[in-house]
Amino acid sequence: MRTAPRLLTAAATALALLLTGCGGGSEDDDGKITLRFQSLAWQKESVDANKALVEEWNATHPDVKVEYVQGSWDSVHDQLLTSFEGGEAPDIIHDASDDLADFAYGGYLADLGELLPDRLKSDIPKRSWQTTTFGGKVYGVPFLQEPRVLIANTRWLKKSGVRIPTPDKPWSWEEFRDVTKELGDGEDGKYGVAWPLKEPVSATLNLSLSAGGQMFHRGADGKVDVRFGEADEIMPRTVHDQVNSDKSASGTTLGMGGSDTLPGFFGGKYAMVPLGFSYRQQIVQQAPKGFDWQVLPAPAGDEGLAQGVSPQTLSVAQDSPHKKEAAEFIDFFLQPENMVRLARGDWMLPTGEQALKDPALRTEKHDWAVGAALAKDLRSAPAQSVRGYPEWKDKVATPAFQEYYSGAIGLDELRERLVKDGNLVLARYQR
Repeated sequence: MRTAPRLLTAAATALALLLTGCGGGSEDDDGKITLRFQSLAWQKESVDANKALVEEWNATHPDVKVEYVQGSWDSVHDQLLTSFEGGEAPDIIHDASDDLADFAYGGYLADLGELLPDRLKSDIPKRSWQTTTFGGKVYGVPFLQEPRVLIANTRWLKKSGVRIPTPDKPWSWEEFRDVTKELGDGEDGKYGVAWPLKEPVSATLNLSLSAGGQMFHRGADGKVDVRFGEADEIMPRTVHDQVNSDKSASGTTLGMGGSDTLPGFFGGKYAMVPLGFSYRQQIVQQAPKGFDWQVLPAPAGDEGLAQGVSPQTLSVAQDSPHKKEAAEFIDFFLQPENMVRLARGDWMLPTGEQALKDPALRTEKHDWAVGAALAKDLRSAPAQSVRGYPEWKDKVATPAFQEYYSGAIGLDELRERLVKDGNLVLARYQR
């Protein structure tokens, strides 16, 4: 029921962009080039940083002008698909790595392997490049990322006397469960943790990496199948037991998005909320005066603080007649000092190792330093290159996890649905 309105919206968006000249780059009679850069920045600080960098490029590159075009995260996949098929895609494309696979395999994105300078290739670590590499080719530059962290009520934690975790000495999943029981069991309307799991699949897969969970396994023939072993069980079983056995987690937040939990968090209903690192901005803007909060690392398992991420990316359209110039703009846009500006604008972490060393991202204020300490443990999300993942997620995994977390089904049924039903879905994409 949601598909038709989304497609209509996407078509309308693509038509509007076409009418305003959002097609591929052009060349004037005098030989000057115009590239179109579609940005998905939406917060004021981020939009300002993006536009300022475009202006700086234009001021120093009179023969290659970049035109800033505003896109939207809400409709970007359908809008891009429509513009690709219509031959009207922007030259430089802002997206997320988990949205690139279909475009890469469909031939819509350029292989950037030979277009990018060695400076940029070496500055971004291999683990980040893996998020945008499909079939041995690089289809995007990963530049911003965020770990999931625990945002905690500092006074509540200090009053309870529980051990405060650090990136060097995080809680294990078992200790995390014990701590939440200590912090609140719901009897007085207060809970140790609130899990906002309206979209449960990404959070579950990415956090399960710390315990060694992988879920998707690629065989020698290149085909992927779903398995749900002991390591995959640890994170979801912890959440299930917090909600249904310990009562340390509120069941009402399972259907919420992250922002929905903030009023209860500010009101003293939850001691902690697992959220993306960028939510700090909302907390700074919305928290009542005097509210004391801090960032804690997510629980660790056998793989330490390993966690899956899907970074924001910059790609070049395959149909762009000016790929070399587009790659040169990306190199400028992602100079270390510019990466810092973009990261601060989005309250996220840069992938670039030079940018990550900047003192502005190592400060104790707003716990930037905690996030920076987690960057080395961020990995490619498990589902990054799995064809058929969107259908598996929507039709199989989302309802199965939702029912499991709420207590409607047990672990055995969860496993059977994820594996049996899931492999039937994936098989259709691997014939």
